[in-house]
Amino acid sequence: MLAATPAHAELTLCNRTSYVMEIAFGIEKRANVSTYGWFRVDPGQCRQVLDTPLDADMVYVHMRTSPVYGTAPLPQNGEARFCIRDSAFAMTDARGCPVNQQVRFTAAKPSDSPQGPAINLAEEADYDATQARLAGIQRLLAIAGYEAYPIDGVRGAKTQAALTKFLNDRNLPADAPAKPDFFDILLKAAANPEGTGFTWCNDTRYPVMAALGVVEMGAIVTRGWYRVAAGQCLRPDLRGDAHRLYSFAEAVDGNGRTVMHGDTPLAWGGNVPLCTRDGKFELADHKDCAVRGLNTAGFAVVEVGTQPAASVHFREP
Repeated sequence: MLAATPAHAELTLCNRTSYVMEIAFGIEKRANVSTYGWFRVDPGQCRQVLDTPLDADMVYVHMRTSPVYGTAPLPQNGEARFCIRDSAFAMTDARGCPVNQQVRFTAAKPSDSPQGPAINLAEEADYDATQARLAGIQRLLAIAGYEAYPIDGVRGAKTQAALTKFLNDRNLPADAPAKPDFFDILLKAAANPEGTGFTWCNDTRYPVMAALGVVEMGAIVTRGWYRVAAGQCLRPDLRGDAHRLYSFAEAVDGNGRTVMHGDTPLAWGGNVPLCTRDGKFELADHKDCAVRGLNTAGFAVVEVGTQPAASVHFREP
């Protein structure tokens, strides 16, 4: 978050990430905190979320993304906890609710912009608005089964070919990517992926948390956790050499605890031991997992290179 002295004007949220975001924000004035949500902001878009002068000692933000992305792109590691609701809301006492209705918010000082105070949500790639929109299109195309890699905000030959094929497959005009509803079309396609690639499908009655290993620069890199809702499929991002993948998953209950089947966890994996951890992770070193405070899970090998598409289905015994 970029820090600057906020002016007394409206508040704008700018999404410089490659993910479609739904954002809630909080305003603290003296001892009172009010929260407001949800405001969808597409990659590369700026949206005014407050039409009255901003008068605040502190501003906070909380983000969520569609389940098609798996893990959230930005860690929710803020120290403040405030009330929210699942649907649209405006809460004038954002501390006066049960703990299970509160989430973490991150403090953010707006920077000056031509539109007044603005909060810029960014990721490590540090995209500008045009790059963020294209990277957002690339990411959803890839999840939907089109070869739009790498996700870098650059319109290369592979991206152009993937985008052209997507438009032709759906009889969309050439100017569709510039229209406001294009991310709606992409999200729908990503929720029902087609074509080549790898997909997890959850055929159980429980949510499933999954982890994926991919070979990068000669080493297996594991990433997790991806949440696959009951009855849904998810196509994770693939990087590196995607010809051989490693998959592990386990079912969880509503409180995030592992579901047991008799005396053993309800899990799906194999005999390749790789490191994981309880929270969000990306790990390339799989030696001495326990000594380093990590967990070890048995991953299953999934061969993708010899077939146009591969999927792993999670089923109950």
